[in-house]
Amino acid sequence: MSAPKVVVLGMMTKMPVAGVVWQTVHYLVGLERLGCEVWYVEAHGINPSMFCSGPDDPGVRPAAAFLHRTLDRFGLGDRWALHALHHDGSVHGASEAELASLYASAALIINLHGGTTPLPEHAATGRLVYLETDPVQLQVELHAGDPTTIAYLEPHTAFFTFGENYGRPGCGLPVSDRFHFQPTRQPVLLDLWEGVAPPGDTWTTIGNWRQSWRSVELDGETYTWSKHTEWHKVLELPRRTKLPIELALAGFRDHDRERLERRGFLVRRATEISDDPDSYRSYVAGSRGEVTVAKDQNVRLRTGWFSDRSATYLAAGRPVVTQDTGFGDVLPTGEGLFAFRTVEEAAEAMLEVEGAWDRHSKAAAMVAREHFDAALVLGELLDATGVRS
Repeated sequence: MSAPKVVVLGMMTKMPVAGVVWQTVHYLVGLERLGCEVWYVEAHGINPSMFCSGPDDPGVRPAAAFLHRTLDRFGLGDRWALHALHHDGSVHGASEAELASLYASAALIINLHGGTTPLPEHAATGRLVYLETDPVQLQVELHAGDPTTIAYLEPHTAFFTFGENYGRPGCGLPVSDRFHFQPTRQPVLLDLWEGVAPPGDTWTTIGNWRQSWRSVELDGETYTWSKHTEWHKVLELPRRTKLPIELALAGFRDHDRERLERRGFLVRRATEISDDPDSYRSYVAGSRGEVTVAKDQNVRLRTGWFSDRSATYLAAGRPVVTQDTGFGDVLPTGEGLFAFRTVEEAAEAMLEVEGAWDRHSKAAAMVAREHFDAALVLGELLDATGVRS
């Protein structure tokens, strides 16, 4: 019996940073290890701006070279395609005929991030599934009856969300009576994170500081996307813990750095580590642990969302102290993984870890093994979509 073909529709050329690469690779290689024949395809039609040399450069060739280089290191260098819908519609990697045949024969087509507008050929066989990694905005649009959102979702036959509390008591996400969302989470290839580097002395995280867009309105309340508002709530962490905390950030200005450094944080540019997957992985594994915040949307609505980046810290055996989004309803907390609501709770958790670091390191790895192992997470996805029975 031939291996089932699985197509992952992704967005790495739109966001060619190490965190997105790792998030995507965990799906690709994880599905491959489960016996699937996996293909990676970009057909989102978004200009790969980071590969464009100027306003008249579509960036197609360097973007295609990036995909080949990235996927080749994971054994998928001949199983990818870039459909340049933003430019001339040309297909790179696989041929146009190969891509059409792939869509027609695929047992599953995963719209990862929900970032690809479905084409007729994606939905023709009834095997297209939606997998969102950032909940809230879409659920709010559905609640408002947005016809564009409804039309976008309709070609899909199954729906998955990182908002694991969706439909559960205490979660503020509006529930759709038209589309049934199932919980899922980030898969992680544990062996790619174990023993990469010895732990350091510094607590770290990687992310964006200011992203002043994608706020949503729900029942008269505004819920924000940018994380800087949440960091402002825990600026006293260095003083309260007396521990080194480094933030590797994008989207900050000089005055943001100055304010953070005055409060005792170490600050570096995320591009110093996020341009290369190996540097990113070494940074995570070389940390004492992760301390971080979440988006206001996930915090106040208690979506149960959990960061794909934090999952890799756990896989590396690095304890995680992160802002509470309600994920404690589906994940174990208190050993290796801590949820906080206040700066006092965050400081207490960090000091608890420091007092028994070896125990919490082992517990962090256990949380990853029992809840984020790619074989487990992706096996459940294949079962739910009928690919594996």
